Amino acid sequence: MHLQVVIGSKLRRGESFFLSWNDSPTVGAGRSSVWLHPGIPLYFKYYGGKTPSLNRAWIEALTLSANSGHGLLLSAEPGS
Repeated sequence: MHLQVVIGSKLRRGESFFLSWNDSPTVGAGRSSVWLHPGIPLYFKYYGGKTPSLNRAWIEALTLSANSGHGLLLSAEPGS
């Protein structure tokens, strides 16, 4: 849900950016990135009917990352 909030905010403003993540050692480690653009449809799928509570600090950290030159880098939720 946190990524949906950050990505949705960026795309609503018409901003394109990279979404990056660290790859698991089982697929060769390293890092992968994908370019996100407002014209590209996205789909978010959630399991369960309960909407999770949002961690504002994590949303702010993800937003800062998304606004950087490196793009949005997936990171663990602070305190988890």
